[in-house]
Amino acid sequence: MAHDSYDDALIRRILREVKTIALVGASANEARPSWIVTKYLLDRDYDVIPVNPGLAGQTLLGKTVYGSLKDIPQPVDMVEIFRNSEAAGPITEEALSLTPLPKVIWMQLSVRNDEAAAKAEARGVTVIMNRCPKIEYGRLSGEIGWQGINSRILSAKKPVLSGKGFQKLTINRPGT
Repeated sequence: MAHDSYDDALIRRILREVKTIALVGASANEARPSWIVTKYLLDRDYDVIPVNPGLAGQTLLGKTVYGSLKDIPQPVDMVEIFRNSEAAGPITEEALSLTPLPKVIWMQLSVRNDEAAAKAEARGVTVIMNRCPKIEYGRLSGEIGWQGINSRILSAKKPVLSGKGFQKLTINRPGT
């Protein structure tokens, strides 16, 4: 697969189908992007499992932090890598040792490891690189437009609110 651009339908399908996300590189610092993304995804009803060896055994946003992917006691649909491109290789290797395999390996903005991606894709795992699921969710739902950002999505359909708590949109629109 070419990793310079991704079809919106692929990103939307991933964000709709994935339920459990192991977020490698989770931070307890509220100013860090990984903390912000963890909170955002939790608020969108994803089961986010923080992974950080320095925080293992602690609680982050109400979720137990694990030291590594192999320590997580349940299957995960997606492994999100919030580490640098070099670290993405060993993290991908660890993800490929899980049973069952995750459906998706998602490398955060500025994280790209083509060798790791090729290994994962050879095993049937979808790989997204240099993208942020928070930004993609916001773009595809229309939320990102509230901040004046061009989402590149045009629709005459009324946006669907997620229905609880703080006003937020959902990607689960009828007919999309």
